[in-house]
Amino acid sequence: MFSFNVVNRTSAAIDCLLVDPMRGTACVIFKNGYSYVYLNVSRRAIVNLLMNKNMSLGFWVNENLINTKRVFEQRIAAA
Repeated sequence: MFSFNVVNRTSAAIDCLLVDPMRGTACVIFKNGYSYVYLNVSRRAIVNLLMNKNMSLGFWVNENLINTKRVFEQRIAAA
């Protein structure tokens, strides 16, 4: 489902971030165990994240997924 796995960065809040620039989607697994899928994510923002290896994951998630009106979020049920 997702094209890229952004795993080589540390974050205090994010355990795993998966992004797909072609579909404009992202999946975030937070360290507290909650998981969300985000739709209609800016493709430009996704490419920017993938190109800038030193960008903070927490900052990116807050600016491009949580604090924006264009993105739709859906919580994934815990297994």
